[in-house]
Amino acid sequence: MLNVVDHDRNSARMRYVYPVVSRRAGGVSVGINLNPNNACNWRCLYCQVPDLTRGTAPPVDLILLEKELHSFLTELLHGDFMQTRVPVGARRINDIALSGNGEPTSAAEFSEVIALIARVRSELDLPETVKTVLITNGSLLHRPDVQQGLREMAQIHGEVWFKLDRASETGMLRINDTHVRIDKVRENLTAAISACPTWLQTCWFALDGEPPSTQDEDDYLNFVDGLLQGGYPLQGVLLYGLARPSLQAEAPRLSVLPAEVLQGFGDRIAGLGLPVKVSV
Repeated sequence: MLNVVDHDRNSARMRYVYPVVSRRAGGVSVGINLNPNNACNWRCLYCQVPDLTRGTAPPVDLILLEKELHSFLTELLHGDFMQTRVPVGARRINDIALSGNGEPTSAAEFSEVIALIARVRSELDLPETVKTVLITNGSLLHRPDVQQGLREMAQIHGEVWFKLDRASETGMLRINDTHVRIDKVRENLTAAISACPTWLQTCWFALDGEPPSTQDEDDYLNFVDGLLQGGYPLQGVLLYGLARPSLQAEAPRLSVLPAEVLQGFGDRIAGLGLPVKVSV
């Protein structure tokens, strides 16, 4: 039986497609893992990927991916998977999510994957309520082929969930182990917003027993407010705490924040006029 703390990529015994019960979505999310080699260009401290390595997605077998996605969605729609593997209360398809074990936009075939998803959605007549979601660290959204994929996503009920765990270069180096410039983050984020409805997704947790600092909160709020004042309409913020154990070396240093601390930061973000979904 699937549950919110088990996001095993091999649960369906497929190379690319895997189901999870999403605590944020409240239903079944059909994941697409374009990084079966466990390679990513970032290394977030809270990442649950085992044997994570620096790198990019390997070549995608588009024929196999389309076969897996079509067959698994057919099983969800017409088979007994929902009844036998999904808890009562979560027996609905919420989305098709490009996520997995690394940065999905690092796949050279990214835009082809989006076209593939569109075909399968059309063939199976998936309802508009089933979103197509890209969960991304945003680092490669400057690429023309990725932006083309985002524009195509917008035509199939797409959303971008753009990772922003800290809004300073020192904070991103500490939490995401990346040397990205904050102006580059803003540039890629505005490109995403211009192409497809975009949410920020933010993981907020204690490190070495200390919660994020007031400066961390202020940096984040100033960054988001600057976007809004610049006329870039974010859909909102998905703010969440730690739900599953990290598999990185820093795991013992991480701990869950009290619910009231997470909610307090969510309230500050909401003060900017944005919808905020808090998942403890």
